[in-house]
Amino acid sequence: MASSAEAQLKDISLALVAGEVSGDMLAARLMAGLRPHLPGARFHGIGGPRMMEQGLVSSVPMDTLTVRGLFEIIPRYREIKGIQNRLRDRLLLDPPAAFIGADYPGFNLGLEEQLRAGGIPTIHFVSPQIWAWRGGRIKKIKRAVSHMLVIFPFEEAIYRAAGVPVTYIGHPLAEMIPLVPDVAASRVALGIALDARVVTLMPGSRMGELKYLAEPFVAAARLLAARDPKLVFIAPMAGERQRAYCTGIVNAAGLADVPVRLVDGDSHACIAAADAVLVASGTATLEVALFKKPMVIAYKVMRASWEIMRHMGYQPWIGLPNILAREFVVPEYLQHAATPQALADAVWRQLDDPSGREQLARRFTDMHHSLLRNSAEASAEAVLRVIGRKK
Repeated sequence: MASSAEAQLKDISLALVAGEVSGDMLAARLMAGLRPHLPGARFHGIGGPRMMEQGLVSSVPMDTLTVRGLFEIIPRYREIKGIQNRLRDRLLLDPPAAFIGADYPGFNLGLEEQLRAGGIPTIHFVSPQIWAWRGGRIKKIKRAVSHMLVIFPFEEAIYRAAGVPVTYIGHPLAEMIPLVPDVAASRVALGIALDARVVTLMPGSRMGELKYLAEPFVAAARLLAARDPKLVFIAPMAGERQRAYCTGIVNAAGLADVPVRLVDGDSHACIAAADAVLVASGTATLEVALFKKPMVIAYKVMRASWEIMRHMGYQPWIGLPNILAREFVVPEYLQHAATPQALADAVWRQLDDPSGREQLARRFTDMHHSLLRNSAEASAEAVLRVIGRKK
């Protein structure tokens, strides 16, 4: 017969929500860290394939939540709000030991505020970029979040000063990506010649990103191919839906003849194989940095969203490598500046600058070391403390 302690462990449920690929990865790693401590725990909520591999029962597909930009959410607001309300009601009716929101603050912080008011401990994994823009959100965070898990070292002091319990866990990507990437193995796996010059295009995993960046990225590839026809172009796609959407945009723009090979998933191999990367702003820029690759960062959204957002920033950088370095170590092209010609010229400069590439690799190696912790164990221990399973 099972002991009462074993029975309690099996009765523990944890609710989690991720709304994007990066959050799915982060939450899955947290779940893997929790599993040895809570072997019988039930995980439920909303998540993607990596979370489901760890045992999550997802009530709706994660893609249902994925929206980018301030105004882009308006047509889908009622749908997404309805999902949030139904999940809230279900969790309040059958409370989990804790709710864990993996990034996706627009959805998760509002849900966390309601759940915490209803007596459910709330943990938010990945701080909103209050140090970059909308710093006033710290007031809502203080109401909504029982414990904040942060992945950049400078964030811990911000939350301590605001009176929000916080734990710095390091960045999971720093553990997942080797300090010395195996370029040859990645090229062999992708069927690319070892002596080829490779440019990886990463216009984003979300439809909103692809809508604005797929065409200029592929148009930039055409300009680069005109300079060097031997260049190899690859672009990882997050899924079949993204592949089809991206292909449609490229075909409509008359760029179907540009030799860009779309790769299903395997984004890390595509980055490791690259000599330079053209990448959408977001978590992917940090992945590229951890692979020690030169990059050009681009960002485009709906014009109305951009007009609001560009007046709300506190610092001159949007790319994570530049934010962490506190300077422009790689170029950024935002909104109207992200033209095919500008992007192609910037990538070409990186391809044609061996000493600059070496210097950048050293900077990124130092960055990698600063983010390296046992994040799965550190985040799991923080969750266990919140739910009273660890002192």
